[in-house]
Amino acid sequence: MDTDEVLDLMRSVAAEVITPRFRALAEGEVMEKNPGDLVTVADHESEVLITQALDAAYPQAVVLGEEASAVDPGLVQRFMAADHGFTVDPVDGTKNFVHGSPDHAVMVSEVKGGETVRGWIWQPEHGTAWVAEKGAGVFRDGERITRPAVEEGTPPRGATSMWTRRGQALGDLPPLVGSWVCCGIDYPRLIEGAVDYLVYSHSNFWDHLPGTLMAAEAGGAYGHPDGSRYDAHSRPGGLLVASDPATLRTVQAAWPDEGGV
Repeated sequence: MDTDEVLDLMRSVAAEVITPRFRALAEGEVMEKNPGDLVTVADHESEVLITQALDAAYPQAVVLGEEASAVDPGLVQRFMAADHGFTVDPVDGTKNFVHGSPDHAVMVSEVKGGETVRGWIWQPEHGTAWVAEKGAGVFRDGERITRPAVEEGTPPRGATSMWTRRGQALGDLPPLVGSWVCCGIDYPRLIEGAVDYLVYSHSNFWDHLPGTLMAAEAGGAYGHPDGSRYDAHSRPGGLLVASDPATLRTVQAAWPDEGGV
């Protein structure tokens, strides 16, 4: 499937099973995987349809879906060991979706040899598509987008999805503000300049492989707080994503030794 075909698949699936349920979820269509961790019938149906299409087009690839991984713990390891794979986040920002916020998205990434080579984010309620190919840039609705570096001497502004860390600061940096609680919104907003860096406590592949590729293609940088590399072979842990390499180094240097945020 070429890049546009994957995006068309995501759009059509969203139109079929996600958008009709936006602000119209029926009783019994919202469940909890774990306390506070919501999933809906739209998540399940979207993932099945996207996964089926990717399996048919790439029978040798391992497709790692967020919901499938919840019932098949070995799927993540098979994905990490595979030469070729895809990640699928069928409804990123499920809580937002359940609560009627337009800030949700469908996300897919393609990985070869541990490197993310293509990434897609479709924001159905915003009608906005973000697409990236490694070495070819990131595009918003067909227009190439780059992110200027933070000006020297200007303290970078950070955001986090962690409620307990909002208002706290890393070292002398300005206090963290709340993110959009959806990676499919957070990463585009970073690229557009709403914030200069993002702080995450988890680094699930389906949440972050599409967006980290996009951030890098826009001129940004990312990595674990200890300075180690983040890719499709990384173990779970915190993640920092910044508008530019210098800002990433600044945030990593400010990271507290005890683990902090």
